[in-house]
Amino acid sequence: MASALQAAYDARLERGEIRPDPAQATGLAGLLRLEADLVAAQPGIGLAALFKKSPAVSQRGVYLWGPVGRGKSMLMDLFFETVAVAAKRRTHFHVFMGEIHRLIDAWRKGDAAARKARFGQHKGDDPIPPIADVVARQATLLCFDELQVTDIADAMILGRLFEALFARGVTLVATSNRVPDDLYKDGINRQLFLPFIAMLKQRLDVVSVAGVHDYRLDRLRAAGTWFSPIDPDHERSFEALWREMLGGQEETGAELEVLGRKITLPHAEGGMLRATFASLCSVALGPNDYLALAQAFHTVFLEDVPKLTPARREEARRFVTLVDALYEARTRTIVLAEADPVHLYPAGDGAFEFERTASRLQEMRSASWLQDR
Repeated sequence: MASALQAAYDARLERGEIRPDPAQATGLAGLLRLEADLVAAQPGIGLAALFKKSPAVSQRGVYLWGPVGRGKSMLMDLFFETVAVAAKRRTHFHVFMGEIHRLIDAWRKGDAAARKARFGQHKGDDPIPPIADVVARQATLLCFDELQVTDIADAMILGRLFEALFARGVTLVATSNRVPDDLYKDGINRQLFLPFIAMLKQRLDVVSVAGVHDYRLDRLRAAGTWFSPIDPDHERSFEALWREMLGGQEETGAELEVLGRKITLPHAEGGMLRATFASLCSVALGPNDYLALAQAFHTVFLEDVPKLTPARREEARRFVTLVDALYEARTRTIVLAEADPVHLYPAGDGAFEFERTASRLQEMRSASWLQDR
C-alpha cells in the first residue's frame, strides 16, 4: 500500500515548499515506520471483523527532537494529516497538561453524580485511571508539539498518566527541543520523574532532527526582527511574519504557573508567543514570571512597545527585566515599537540606566545573535 505521508512530503518537495534535507529524511523515516505499523494494526474487513472487537494496542511511537526551525513540527503535522487513524488528536503539550489538571480537579471535587456524568464512573480516590479512560476514548493517537516539562505538578503525574494511556492502547508522537534525558533538567524532585523518561525511551523511537539549516531563521533574517515606528506598513509586516512563523497552525494560547499564580497568554502556539507591551509590562509581573516565560518560549513577538519616560518608570523597569530574561535565555525576539532601541528611552530620569537594555536589544536583532540560538 502506498504511503500517504510519503506522497504528501514528495508533493511539498515538488512544489518547492521545502527542499531535500537529510535530517528531515531521518525523521520522516521514523514516521513512515509508524504509519505502516498503524495501518497494519487496523481491524480487518468482512463479517468476522464486524463481530470481533479487539482492544486498541499501543504502537511504538516517535519522539522527534532537535533545535528550533529544523522542520520537526512540519513532519509531525504531515503525519497527522495523512495517517489513517480516525480517533487522533494533535495539540501543544502544555494545552493537554492543562486539561489533565482540570480533570484531576474535577474528579477530586466532584460527587458521585458529577463524576459519573463527566467520567462515566465514580468509584475510587485515584483520578488517573478514569482520566486515562476519558483520554483514550477520545483519541488512540496523540501528537504533541513542543514536549517540555518545567512544572513540578506535571512532572509528578506524567509517569503514571502515560503508563495508563499506553495500557489503553494510546500511541504517542511528540516533538521537542530536548533529548528525553534532558527533560525537566535540574527540576525539583527530578528523581521521581526519571521513570517517565525511561518509559519514553522504551515506548518511542527517539529520532534526532538536527540538520544544520534553520528554516525559521531564514524567515527572520529575510523579514528582520525590529519594526519601527508603529505604522500600518510595519503592523502588516509584523502580522505577516507572525502568520508565516505559525506555518498554518492556529493560536492555542498558553498558561504558565509561577509560584502558584497562573499567567494566561492567549496568543501562543508551540514555542512561540505573541504579546503586547501592556500585557507583560503594565501589569504586576516580576523576574520569576519573565524567567518562566523565557524558558517556555523560543520565540517571542512583542508589539506596541512605546517610547518610555520617567512617568512610565515602573513599566520601563519591568521591560528591562523582561529583556534581561529573554537575552539570557537567547529567546528570539521580534518587536513592533515606536522607535529603535536607542531611542526608546531618549531622556530623563532612568534614560542612562536604560542604555544597557538598548544595547542588548540591538544585539538581539543582529544576524549573529539570531544564529547562535
